[in-house]
Amino acid sequence: MAGLTMAGLRNAVGRSLAWAAKNVDGAIALVLAVAVGVLGVLPDDVIPDKVKSQLVSGTTLVVLALVATALLRDRARQEPVEEAMHATSGVLTRLPERLDRLDELEDLVAGTRRALEDMAVIRILGSQHEIAQAHADARRGTDRWAFKGGTGTYMRAVTLPECVTAARREKRHLTVRLEIIDPTDEAVCESYAHYRRSLSDRPDGTGEVWTTDRARKESYASVLAAFWYRQRYGLLDIAVGLSPVMTTFRWDMSGRALIMTSEDPNRAIIAFSGSFFYESCGTELRTSFEQARRVAIDRYRSVPLSEEPTVEEVRRLFERVDLPLPKSFTDRDVVEVTRKALRAKDPYAQ
Repeated sequence: MAGLTMAGLRNAVGRSLAWAAKNVDGAIALVLAVAVGVLGVLPDDVIPDKVKSQLVSGTTLVVLALVATALLRDRARQEPVEEAMHATSGVLTRLPERLDRLDELEDLVAGTRRALEDMAVIRILGSQHEIAQAHADARRGTDRWAFKGGTGTYMRAVTLPECVTAARREKRHLTVRLEIIDPTDEAVCESYAHYRRSLSDRPDGTGEVWTTDRARKESYASVLAAFWYRQRYGLLDIAVGLSPVMTTFRWDMSGRALIMTSEDPNRAIIAFSGSFFYESCGTELRTSFEQARRVAIDRYRSVPLSEEPTVEEVRRLFERVDLPLPKSFTDRDVVEVTRKALRAKDPYAQ
């Protein structure tokens, strides 16, 4: 018990000494103030009055000096705190601006992430084989196809017959939308033929060169093919739009991918569904189609077409849908249009 008491006493003395060391000036001032108070009450016979006054005055000055020292020390200690508080205040003042920058940074990161995700689903195709394979993959199992381009030669030769065959085999609905140049607009047909000849004046994969006459026949053939397939497959919903403006690109869009091609047979862009590019091109195709002149496909029942349509059937069909063939077209020209519609050559075949 005595050991515990001594230990407690030592701890108390240690704490008191530590406090006195940190506050030595205040401790001295306190002691002197007590001394002055004691001197003030002592009788005159103990300490003469004159000596007492001198002691009290001197001690008071020392106490005041110690108090001033303590105040200066406290002020010195407070300055870093005030500076820190001032700095903190400045930081807090700029906090909204920094938060705004943080939001901008988060938006930038999110935008970069979306761009990287889009890049992962957009590719450049660099060969005819790659492009042909991409079209085959896009056709597989799709229930819709949108095309925008020149006259739709590849559409007639490959895409439309294969999509219809697959839909019939699986007994499912198929929606097709075609936008091609207007065959009754000689100016756009001439512009398209001139553009194709300017790239190459040699025969293409079909064995023909591009002329205004050929452009018109190819476009009429795409319209005829649309009617012919519509009459033969009841679950085919097909629409054709005729544009007075040519385009140098071709868009082929299925439910799973968009393929953009040009006159370079070894270069194309493919974007997969869900990407920003795919959705944007879908909007472009819909908007463009809405501005094109519609062919009255709903009149497909008015002029039945044979398996091998006759010249009279073809002429009557185009008259019935307000898209008459040029008077300069001979029966041989009509037969050529029919051949292009139903037995078109793949212009990209090796």
